[in-house]
Amino acid sequence: MIQQQFAKRVAALLENDPNVTGLAVAGSWITNEIDPYSDLDLILVTREPVAGNKAAMLDYAGRFGKLLNAFTGEHVGEPRLLICLYDDPLLHVDIKFLTLPEFHARVEDPAILLDREGALAGVITATTAVWPYPDYQWLEDRFWTWVHYIAAKLGRGEYFEALDSLGFLRARVLAPLMQVKNGLRPKALRKLENELPAADMDDLIATVTDYDPAAMMDALAHCVRIYKALRAQLFPSDIKLHITTEERSMAYLQQVSAFLQ
Repeated sequence: MIQQQFAKRVAALLENDPNVTGLAVAGSWITNEIDPYSDLDLILVTREPVAGNKAAMLDYAGRFGKLLNAFTGEHVGEPRLLICLYDDPLLHVDIKFLTLPEFHARVEDPAILLDREGALAGVITATTAVWPYPDYQWLEDRFWTWVHYIAAKLGRGEYFEALDSLGFLRARVLAPLMQVKNGLRPKALRKLENELPAADMDDLIATVTDYDPAAMMDALAHCVRIYKALRAQLFPSDIKLHITTEERSMAYLQQVSAFLQ
C-alpha cells in the first residue's frame, strides 16, 4: 500500500534528526483497515516543540515528499495537526506534532515506526489510551434547544441552515449514541455503513432529506424519535432530563410544522 511505503520513507528520513524523539502511526494502520482510499495519520514526537510554528511544521512536511498543499487543523480543534496532500503518489497525510509529555494523552495506542531510546514505547507501557465517549448530560442539556433552533430555521425559510443542522444532529448526537448501543467506538459518521445493523442504518437514512421544508420537518421529528429511544436505552438514572424544555420545544416544532403545511 502507498500509505505504508510513504510512512517507512518518512521514518528513514527522520532517523538522524536530533530533534526527533520518535514517529508513530495511528488510524486505519493500527486496525488493519488500510485500503486504497485511506489517509495516513502520522504522529511526530520532537524534543523541542514544533506545533505552533507553521513554518517549522511545513518544513518537516516538505521533507517527506512532493507536498501539494498543507494547512493546520484549527477547524477540527487541533492546531497541532498539519493536514497535507502529497503527489506522486497522491496521498492525504495528517501529521500531528507533539512533544513527549503531550504524547501521554491519546485516544489509542499507535504503531511505532521510529523510537529513539524507547521513549514512545515507555509512554505507551506506562499510561493508558482513553477513547472519548459521549457525555450524556452534555447532550441532554443541549438537544432540545437544538431542536427549537432547527424548527425556527424552517419557519424562517433558512432551509440550508436547517439541512446543515440536521447533519450536525446526525454526526454529534445520533451516530455516536447508536455506536455505543452497538458496542462500537463512537466515531461520528465514520464507517457507519459497514458497522451499524440494518435497522439503525434505516433510522439514520430517514434523517437525510431533500431541499423541501416538509421533508426537513419530518426528518427533524425522526431525529427526536431516535434520540428519545436511545436516551431511554443508554442514559443512566442520574442524568437530569429537561422535560419542560422538551415539551416546549416539541410544541414549537408542531407549531412550525402546522405553519409549513
